[in-house]
Amino acid sequence: MNYTHENNQGEGKKEMSSTYEHITADDSVVSIIHHPAFTGFGQYILPWDDRDYDADMKMDQISYLLPYHSHIHTDTVIKPLNHMIDDINAGKTVFYNFYTEKEKQEEPTKNDTGLFYFHGDPGAPFAVICAGGGFTYVGSLHEGFPHALEISRLGCNAFVLKYRVGSGRRATEDLAAAISYIYENADALSVDAHRYSLWGSSAGARMAAYIGSYGVHGFGGDRISGPGTVVMAYTGHADYSPNDPPTFAIVGENDRIAVPSTMERRINAMKANGIDVDFHIYPCLGHGFGLGIGTSAEGWIDDAIEFWEEHM
Repeated sequence: MNYTHENNQGEGKKEMSSTYEHITADDSVVSIIHHPAFTGFGQYILPWDDRDYDADMKMDQISYLLPYHSHIHTDTVIKPLNHMIDDINAGKTVFYNFYTEKEKQEEPTKNDTGLFYFHGDPGAPFAVICAGGGFTYVGSLHEGFPHALEISRLGCNAFVLKYRVGSGRRATEDLAAAISYIYENADALSVDAHRYSLWGSSAGARMAAYIGSYGVHGFGGDRISGPGTVVMAYTGHADYSPNDPPTFAIVGENDRIAVPSTMERRINAMKANGIDVDFHIYPCLGHGFGLGIGTSAEGWIDDAIEFWEEHM
C-alpha cells in the first residue's frame, strides 16, 4: 500500500476569520454533526452510522446512545470535543482521511472512516485508540476521545480511529490502513512512528490485539513494525501469538460481557510465553467504564501510559 499525505486528506482547519464556540451540556447531540468546526466529519464523532438522532436529545443524555457502556460523564465527553475546537481555532488539523478518494469510490463503505488527531509534542510517539461498541457502533465519545486527551496532555500524540462497523475483520483492516497512513506520513504529522502503541476497549481491544499478534500486514496494511505496546480494556478476546508485544490489560470484576477469567487465561498464557504483561481486575465494576472516573478503576490510564513509556 502507498498512503501519501495529500492536502485534501486533512479536515478541521479554522477559517481565517472564524472562532468556533465550545459545546455545552445544554447543546443538542445533533449540534455536534452541524457544528461549523466539525464541517465534513462531525457525523463521525457520534457513535452510530446512518442514524436519525433525536433533535431534542441534549448532551447530558448522551448515555442513551451508548448501550454497551457505563459510568458516562457528560463533562468527560465534552472536554475532548472542546479541545478539538480549540485546536481548530489555533489552526491545527484534527481529522484525516486515511483512505484515498479512489479507494472510497471502489469501496463506498470506506467513507465511514477517519482519524481524529489529538496533538502532543512534535516528534513524540503516537497511540491509536479504538473504542468499542460491539462492532455495531463506535463509542469514541466515551472511550476514545477522553483517552486521547489524557495521552496528549502528557506529551504523546494520539489518534482516535473511526472504523467501519458490522465486521471485526473489516474494522481491523481499517486499523491496519490507518497505521500505514500514519507511518507513511510521520514527518508531516510530526510523530515518531517507531514507538507507537495500540489501545482498544471491548471490540476495539480485539482489533488492537489482532494487530499486535499478526502485524499490520496481516490485515492488508504495509509491512511495517508492529506496536511496541498494546493496551486492552474489558474484552473477551482469547487469541494470542508468541510474538505479541508487552500488554497492559484491565477489566471489572463484575463484567458479564468480557468475563475476567477469560482475560486472565489469555494473560497467563502470554506470561508463560515470556511476554511482559500487566493485568488489573477492578472491584465493583462491570463493562464499558471508560476512564473509570469515580470508580475503583480511576487512574488506570496513568498506569497504562507508564507501562507504554517503560517499553518505548
